Amino acid sequence: MLMKVAEFEKLFRQAASLDVDKNDLKRLSDFLRNKLYDLLVVAERNAKFNGRDLILEPDLPITKGLQETLREFRQMDTTLELKPVLDALAALPPLDLEVAEDVRNLLPELAGALVVAYARVLKELDPALKNPQTEHHERAERVFNLLL
Repeated sequence: MLMKVAEFEKLFRQAASLDVDKNDLKRLSDFLRNKLYDLLVVAERNAKFNGRDLILEPDLPITKGLQETLREFRQMDTTLELKPVLDALAALPPLDLEVAEDVRNLLPELAGALVVAYARVLKELDPALKNPQTEHHERAERVFNLLL
């Protein structure tokens, strides 16, 4: 898992006043692992395009909205650990290029920002939502798959 249950529940409450439980954590961990990997795959392409053999922070396709959500996550007084993120990514096919240390250290914060964005997307899709169900998660994932 990319984060502890308590961290997960806290972020969803703070970001969108949603109640989630440990049953949602596996689904969200898989989603986060895949989205972080997607960001790194695009970053790898950008680094290669620029003739580098190392993925640097500017290679990451971080949109203005994700930058703002990252800033908001940093203000939420939650720190995610790097090791669970790296362990989750290790289960996916390796990248051709190395990831710079600053990018590696940014991954937990990106995961946190994605959780915040995900929770807010759930709330936007259904403003009355309190406890997301499978169909809510499926819709949110489709939105993210269109955008990231």
